[in-house]
Amino acid sequence: MITGIHQSPVMHFIPEALDDYVVNHTENEPELLQQLHRETYQKILQPRMLSGHYQGRVLSMISKLVNPKHILEIGTYTGYSALCLAEGMQTSGELHTIDINEELENFQRRYFDKSGYGNQIFQHIGDALDIIPALDRMFDLVFIDADKENYPAYFDIVIDKLNPGGIILSDNVLWSGKILEDLKPDDTATKALLEYNTLLKKDHRVETVVLPIRDGLTISRTLK
Repeated sequence: MITGIHQSPVMHFIPEALDDYVVNHTENEPELLQQLHRETYQKILQPRMLSGHYQGRVLSMISKLVNPKHILEIGTYTGYSALCLAEGMQTSGELHTIDINEELENFQRRYFDKSGYGNQIFQHIGDALDIIPALDRMFDLVFIDADKENYPAYFDIVIDKLNPGGIILSDNVLWSGKILEDLKPDDTATKALLEYNTLLKKDHRVETVVLPIRDGLTISRTLK
């Protein structure tokens, strides 16, 4: 079994029956992603890290609306969200996805190559803060879904690599409601998310909306 990093459990923001109705009346999950979902839950630790059907369709829809040429993803996990984002990518586009866990690289590539986007998806293994500056291109869409402690640093490093009107999507910004609780001294993830959410609100280079989807999804649009 392949390991994954810790993620806070997902909370329901609406009654579960209503949540089920929302999912059931959302576009179906493509067959390949159903297979990826099943195999992730069978073989990979921390499967809650998977974006899943509903959020995956949200990511796909946003990407289709943006129609990005270049996408950057920070935090690949098993590749589910990358494949969702790739659905809106231009035919000549590229998606660069970064993960620290090299054990997942072959798993990801197997599904990327099964999709119609295999030759457009580029995997990078290592520290995103080292890799991103070396990527010689500007991006139209960025998805941040990695270690929460580095969210503010990821923002600082990607904001100048976004084209005007570019979009930053940030996952887990509500952190199962921990952002409303008294902060524990050793809870570095929640502390960083509190800082990050405030940063997005106050930074005049972006306009931001927080969506209560799964564990919280922020959409930030660059104004430069």
